[in-house]
Parts: sequence; structure tokens; C-alpha cells
Amino acid sequence: LGSVIAYFTSAKFLLYLGHALSTWGDRMWHFAVSVFLVELYGNSLLLTAVYGLVVAGSVLLLGALIGDWVDKNSRLKVAQTSLVVQNSSVILCGVILMIIFLFKTQLLTLYHGWLLTLCYILVITIANIANLASTATAITIQRDWIVVVAGEDRSKLADMNATIRRIDQLTNILAPMAVGQIMTFGSPMIGCGFISGWNLMSMCVEYLLLWKVYQKTPTLAHKSAKVEASELKQLNVKKESDVKPAEGVQLIIEKDVTGFEPQQEKEVGCAARIAEPFITFRDGWVAYYNQPVFLAGMGLAFLYMTVLGFDCITTGYAYTQGLSGSVLSLLMGASAVTGITGTVAFTWLRRKCGLIRTGLISGVAQFACLILCAISVFMPGSPMDLTVSPFADISARLFENEPLPTIASPEPEMIFATGMPNLLNGSIAPANSDPEMSPESVPLISVSLLFAGVIAARVGLWSFDLTVTQLLQENVIESERGIINGVQNSMNYLLDLLHFIMVILAPNPEAFGLLVLISVSFVAMGHIMYFRFAQKSLGKQLFVCHTPEPKAAPDSSPPGNTSTV
Repeated sequence: LGSVIAYFTSAKFLLYLGHALSTWGDRMWHFAVSVFLVELYGNSLLLTAVYGLVVAGSVLLLGALIGDWVDKNSRLKVAQTSLVVQNSSVILCGVILMIIFLFKTQLLTLYHGWLLTLCYILVITIANIANLASTATAITIQRDWIVVVAGEDRSKLADMNATIRRIDQLTNILAPMAVGQIMTFGSPMIGCGFISGWNLMSMCVEYLLLWKVYQKTPTLAHKSAKVEASELKQLNVKKESDVKPAEGVQLIIEKDVTGFEPQQEKEVGCAARIAEPFITFRDGWVAYYNQPVFLAGMGLAFLYMTVLGFDCITTGYAYTQGLSGSVLSLLMGASAVTGITGTVAFTWLRRKCGLIRTGLISGVAQFACLILCAISVFMPGSPMDLTVSPFADISARLFENEPLPTIASPEPEMIFATGMPNLLNGSIAPANSDPEMSPESVPLISVSLLFAGVIAARVGLWSFDLTVTQLLQENVIESERGIINGVQNSMNYLLDLLHFIMVILAPNPEAFGLLVLISVSFVAMGHIMYFRFAQKSLGKQLFVCHTPEPKAAPDSSPPGNTSTV
């Protein structure tokens, strides 16, 4: 009983609990805000598209600056500030949306509708601020606090990373389902009120949990001003079972981060102040490029350039192929199960084969499963036809002076149940929803193979994601964790943005097969980059398990950088 109580009061469990609360609110909000924007703008996807573009562009441009801010301030200050800003922004957004839902008719008549447009801009701006604060929270908690709480035990760090990902997987499915039911049986306004109330309650509890974790882990109060030893990352040269620090390895806790406060105030000119963010942006990307784990990070980023995930694009395509919302919800549940399986596989493989080889095995497993998706493009039922112009329907309507299609008549129950409006044909309803067409007449071989490959690949995907995450945690010096992970987030968003641009250029179902093949190609390129990283790091021992992983090759890190892999 004492051990159980000790676990539930430990810093590790409190960190899990805080992350679960934060992620639950985050997933509810990300799901609901897209639905709200669709509902508000006459069931058009315009506001949702603008919101997605603003969010991706902001993290792409500001990721390095956010990471630099994380590095330069104390851990508790960063965590509490980002927590308060994120939740306050969501609460404020919820209140504004409730006002819009209540007084939309009146707002339309005021100043020729410009006041309503201003409200839309305000909602998107504040929601974007919430997302940036969420990015700062993720960097400081998942990339820094967790490393300090784990101490020098790499196995504990791997288990904590895996548990965090399991929480992510569960909340990804359960949180949208919960808020979707509230909006279905209540109303969008009730949904806004519920999310605002949840974030207010969650913010208070998370604030307390962060303080308790901070108190229970004294080393969180200190940050390395400059690093002269290699900290946790040199433990890569040890066997997996050895959790004691190696000889000569010194954990640097030089001084409290308050030591970063300028000791000598210097007059800074206006031009220098203006140039500072640009210099930080440049320095962040240069530092990222010079990291010994650069190729591994790039490999992970390339996996974002894909339509083979359970986002609105793939789900929209599934609707055009006749899959119902209930079937899609079951498939999403199956993907969550395989994702959790991937986190279990990661911890087992890391113990057996080491961290770097786990990434290789995971990459091969993911790519092998995605071969099914490539095969599905050529199977019966695949609509791929590259002779059909992606913009034929739009061109025809423009020349005939017909209005462009928007989302069909409101069906809030369907949106709230699945949260995935069809982006490919501009309609919420499935393309194959003709009442004359029986389910048996819809060829499902192609789409079945596609989703089989996507779901099975989640095992390798999440195991690979955890591998790269831990490589960044172990091999980036403490004083650069924030900025390097900020740039990594920027890279992820850049490739994610490119995949949306790819869909905009080929939005019709007939071109989706080509997008699948391009996606598989990018995944392959990502894993080739990781293979090159592993080859540099392990050399001839690349395919030999049960041996200690050696230091990184001399040419894999810049001169003066003491990081090892």
C-alpha cells in the first residue's frame, strides 16, 4: 500500500496527470474550433483553412523564438506562463464564440458585417496564440522537464516518453468524442461554454500539479548556463541495464537560470532590438543543422508530408469511397490501439537492441505496412485517373457563372460525431451516398487496403517518433533543448503545410492515388535519412544487437560540440 501511495504522489505520476489534463483540453479545443468555424461561416471551409494556415505559419516562423524563450527563462516560469496564456486564450475564445452564436444576426447588420468579420479575425488570432503557448508547454514539459525528472536513468526516460504518448493516443480519440456528444445533444454554444469551463478548472489544477512536481524535483530549479560536460547523452555508451552514471560523466547544474539575467546592462540600439528575433531565428536553424541528430530529426519531419493519417484529408477521401462515419470512428479506434502497441514495442525494442536500432526497425516496419497503401492505388475500386483535371469542376462553374460549391446543408450531428468534413468534394455527405446505390455495389478492396496499411503503420510510426524524441532529449545539450526542439516543431509544421498545399493542387478523389504514392516516397526518404544517421553513429555495429552503442562518428557533430549519440 505504501508503494502505491508513493507512486501516486511521485513527481512522475503528477507529471502524467498534468499532461493528461492539458492534452484532454487541448484535443477538445482543436477539434471544436474547426467545427465552430465551419458552423459560423455558412458551412464553408474558408475560416478553417485560414486558421490552419495561420497556425502552421506561426509555428514555422516563431518555433525557434519560442524555444529560445524557453531556454532563457526558469523552468517554472516558462511552464506556468505558457499554461496560463494557453488556457486564458481558449477561455476568451470560447466567450467570444458564444457571443457570436448568440448575436450573429445582429452582428451581420452592424457596419455592413465588418464587426462580425472582426470577431472572426479575433477568434483566429487568439486561437493561434493559444496554439503557440501550447507549443511552448510541449517543449518545456515533454522535452525538458521529463528529462530532469527521469534523472540519469535512460530506461525510466523511455518508459515516461512511452506513457506520455499513450496518454496522447487515448485523448486523441476520447476527447473529441466527448465534446462531440455534448455539441450533438446540446448546441455549439453549450460546447463553447463547456470547453471554457473545463479549461478554467484544468488551468488551476495543472498550475498546482506543476508546482508540486517542481517541489519534488529540486534539480528543476537549476539550469546549465553553459555546458562543459555531456550530461545524460553520454550514457548512450553504456549498456541498457546500467542506470548509474558512467565514470567521468558529470551532470551540470551550474547555477539557477536567474543567472541568465543580464549582469551588465548595455545600451541596445533600436536596430539591434529589431534584428534580434531574426538573429535568433537564424542561429536556431544553424544550431539545429549542426546537431549530431540532425538527420534523425529531418527523418521525423519528412513523415509529416503525408496524406496517410487520420486527418480531415484522408477521412474526406474515405467519405467519397462510401465509408460511413460509424465505420471511420471504428477505424480511428483501431489506429489508437495500434499506436499504443507502437509505444509498447518501442520500450521492448530499446531494451533488446538499443535506441538507434529501434528507430531502424520501426522505420522498416512502418514502410513495409505503407506498401499496402501504394498497392491499394492500383486495386479495383481505386478512383485514380490522372487524365481528370483537378480543377475541371471549378473551371466549368466559373465559365458557366455558377456559384462555387460549399459544404452542403448543415448536418451538425455528422460533423460533431466525426469532426471530419469532406475536403475533397466540398460536401459533408459521402460522394457515394446515392440512395439508389447499394453498399454491395461500392468496391471496397482499394480503400480497405489503404486503411489496413495506414492502421498497421501506426505501430512503426509511433515507435519511430519515440526513438527520435529520446535521441533529441539525450543528445541536445540542456542549454539548447528549447531552441532545437522549437526548430524541430517548425520543420514538422513546414512539411505538414506542404502536404496541405499538395492537396490543394490536387483536391479531387481521382488524384488521391498520386498523393498516396508521393506520401510513401516522402516516408521512404525520411527513413533513408535516419538510416544515414544510424550508419554514421554505429558504423559496422549497425546490425549487431546487444552491444553498447558507441559515440557518434567524428564528422557527425560540429567542431567544439561535445554532443554524442
